[in-house]
Amino acid sequence: STMATAFMGYVLPWGQMSFWGATVITNLLSAIPYIGTNLVEWIWGGFSVDKATLTRFFAFHFILPFIIMALAMVHLLFLHETGSNNPTGIPSDTDKIPFHPYYTIKDILGAMLLILTLMLLEGG
Repeated sequence: STMATAFMGYVLPWGQMSFWGATVITNLLSAIPYIGTNLVEWIWGGFSVDKATLTRFFAFHFILPFIIMALAMVHLLFLHETGSNNPTGIPSDTDKIPFHPYYTIKDILGAMLLILTLMLLEGG
């Protein structure tokens, strides 16, 4: 999803300057055996690049960072549930300090400090 966002951000200026640029870049998908042509037509919204294609790319470029953020949050949640060195969650030592509460609170505090800093910068 990060690669898709970067790709959309790269294709959009090309498409706005030249439909040829967007055609050349997205046409790389047509090299995929069996499904390439159908994939290109589905992404473009037709047989050629036009305004509808650029609108679609802009929508993807807008929504994909939110999807990345959601996936990162889910990743952190699961990481904090089991710990980074114990992905299966099998207890190896029961007298250790629990991983989840400390790091979750630390992450929340860091995010709140970042938001506070940004709010102070915005207000000034």
